[in-house]
Amino acid sequence: MFVINLFLAVVWVGLTGEFSHANFLVGFLLSALVIRIVTPVAGARHYAVKLWYGAELVGYFLWQLLLANLRVAYDVLTPTHRMSPGVIAVPLDARTDLEITLLANLITITPGSLSLDVSDDRSVLYLHVMHLGDIAEYRRQIKQGLEARILRLLR
Repeated sequence: MFVINLFLAVVWVGLTGEFSHANFLVGFLLSALVIRIVTPVAGARHYAVKLWYGAELVGYFLWQLLLANLRVAYDVLTPTHRMSPGVIAVPLDARTDLEITLLANLITITPGSLSLDVSDDRSVLYLHVMHLGDIAEYRRQIKQGLEARILRLLR
């Protein structure tokens, strides 16, 4: 369905004659709507829901990325450092290689955090965190934030 959606968006751009990112996005959204309306099977509904979950994950990640950048920039630019680094273990609900890899990479991309290792049984992710604070709260943010959105998208 995604490939069909992309193809229809490219057709939209070609038919309108306006080659821009905004026009492609409009074409992509219209294509998703057309797929939803034309295809009465459950696959189209499933696709539309997954598309929404993907957008939600990207939005959440970009917000967290902005907050982490501001936190690290503030700490670097102020004379007193507020860092409280530490290594923590976060239990995982993610089980597949794709789920674990996506979670670990998104955490690593975020400034102030780094994925170190995954346990041999793939049930724990070890992280180095620059601003740790409350360990239980940090684990909760990972589990209910990033991991929950990844699992909702990929399962």
